[in-house]
Amino acid sequence: MSVNPNEDTEFNDALRKHGIIPPREPTPPSPSPPPSPTLEEMLEDYTPSELKELSEDAPDDEMERLIAAHRRQRIALERNAEKKARFGRVYPIGRDDYTREVTDASKINEEDDDEEKGTGVVCFLYKDGIPQSERTFEHIRALAARYPKTKFVSIVGDKCIPNLPDSRIPMLIIYRKGEIRNQVIAWGSDRERRSEG
Repeated sequence: MSVNPNEDTEFNDALRKHGIIPPREPTPPSPSPPPSPTLEEMLEDYTPSELKELSEDAPDDEMERLIAAHRRQRIALERNAEKKARFGRVYPIGRDDYTREVTDASKINEEDDDEEKGTGVVCFLYKDGIPQSERTFEHIRALAARYPKTKFVSIVGDKCIPNLPDSRIPMLIIYRKGEIRNQVIAWGSDRERRSEG
């Protein structure tokens, strides 16, 4: 007859007492339940209009006050994010607009920018009818939507730089603080490139 040392019986207790079988392993403590979510965590996924309805249906004044305060805070955060996300698309410009829309715009600091980094401006020079230029324009539009703090502008290449050869198109000129930081010439003309993500 075999004895299961893990069974909880009087016989096993007597055997353990005399050292015949090893002591029973302590049962692991049951995990404690996760903490209850805070009010802020519960309200995280609600829109401001849903929060307004929720505060009106609150069971007491204290809960109504807390929900209303959370709603005001959420609205302030959304407005602040909208201020910072100033651009979000590609702005077409002409030669006369270049200095104001590119060079001068890159000198403008954000309101809360203590480092005075200026604004990043990407100037896209293109020409209609060039396949690489059209493909690159699609990527530039996607980047503008993804990075709304950066200003993206587009201009026909030979209107920006007279006699610009088609072999140098598409071209990206990147400005910050009124200076050219980088230049990418004939991007994608040697092979098709894809933007990931």
